[in-house]
Amino acid sequence: MSTKKPAARPAKRRPIRPTPKPRTVKPQAHSEKVDAQDVHIVSVPGTRGKGDGPGGEKWRIDVNDLRAGEVFINLIDEPPVGPHASIQIYLNVKSQGRGIGSVAYRKACEASQHHVIYAHMRKSNTASRRAAENAGFVDVSPPGFIQLILVRRASTRARPSP
Repeated sequence: MSTKKPAARPAKRRPIRPTPKPRTVKPQAHSEKVDAQDVHIVSVPGTRGKGDGPGGEKWRIDVNDLRAGEVFINLIDEPPVGPHASIQIYLNVKSQGRGIGSVAYRKACEASQHHVIYAHMRKSNTASRRAAENAGFVDVSPPGFIQLILVRRASTRARPSP
């Protein structure tokens, strides 16, 4: 009777060079701005990881009846904030740099059941930071923390656009 040895697993390969950092996101200066009245958020069912859990919410962003992206809120429990509502926004490339993000952040926060909402983003993401700040978010990042943490409270008013 012959005994077969189990097949040896191949060794894990290491990348030849390190994984590159994500590119810095900058506002697109050449894009035509939209009127806030043309931006609508439409409540849609949450999908996995995007507003589907308890307390989660999700909206489709439409501009002049065309889909521009999505915004959603999840309840998460992460340091240094602890349990909280966290908002994320994704805009189609053609919709970026047109002021849609600021309006969508504001409208989603106003439509949300949560009174205090946090936004987490890379410090290099200047476009998203500017959009969130224009929607009434303020920086509450602890010193030395890797990510940028902004918060918007229900009583916060958005700054007027220049």
